Amino acid sequence: MPEPILELRNLTRRFGGVVAVNDVSLSLQPGEIVGLIGPNGAGKTTLVNLITGFLPRTSGTVLFEGCDISDARPHLIARQGIARTFQIVQPFSDMSVFENVLAGAVFSGRNGGMQAASATARGCLEFTGLAAHADYRASELSLANRKRLELAKSLAMQPRLLFLDEVNAGLNTNELDGALALIRAIAARGITIVIIEHLLKIIVPLVSRIFVLHHGAKLSEGPPGQVMRDPAVIKAYIGNRFAQRFAQESGGLPL
Repeated sequence: MPEPILELRNLTRRFGGVVAVNDVSLSLQPGEIVGLIGPNGAGKTTLVNLITGFLPRTSGTVLFEGCDISDARPHLIARQGIARTFQIVQPFSDMSVFENVLAGAVFSGRNGGMQAASATARGCLEFTGLAAHADYRASELSLANRKRLELAKSLAMQPRLLFLDEVNAGLNTNELDGALALIRAIAARGITIVIIEHLLKIIVPLVSRIFVLHHGAKLSEGPPGQVMRDPAVIKAYIGNRFAQRFAQESGGLPL
């Protein structure tokens, strides 16, 4: 088995007396699509903030491609090859769509000079279906296209590991289909993806493994069929009704 692209060892974050992330250990293999789920307040976004340097850890270790990045600053982590989207999409509203993506390409420091960064930005706009909107102001985009812009900015940083924080929230059925196709296309490029998502009907067929957080600690981990049938997950998060519907609709989904 190859070396994990990401490994967390006993990662913990306390806010005073509150343990937001509690002794979490996990590893990701290159090229995986992994789901990160759990109830509101389970610590999902906090965990991503710890990995990407937006919050300091209380204890534990974060390894990326075998290198300890536990205390690295966010811009240095990004330049090593980790990118993320944010749950609340906040583009540079007065800048054009192209300028937003160019900012990501330049910030990463992975694209050479300005000419190369511009070419990368144009390529990301084409890939995400935003090329026709390149000269629009970001504030003029629909929600679905703002989500695509968030993806394009992240991809312009040329990541090897990408965290998608509720990138499908607020989208209608047609928009969701397009978003899922785009995520699969990103994965086909060899980028490892972690998806934080509440829409289980979307995440289950998309990922190879699911990691469940509850009260900041790991509740369950494994293939979708195994996790969706875990009594602890049913009790703490998905409920009996969803579990029964999943069992009926999944047919023979392997454990």
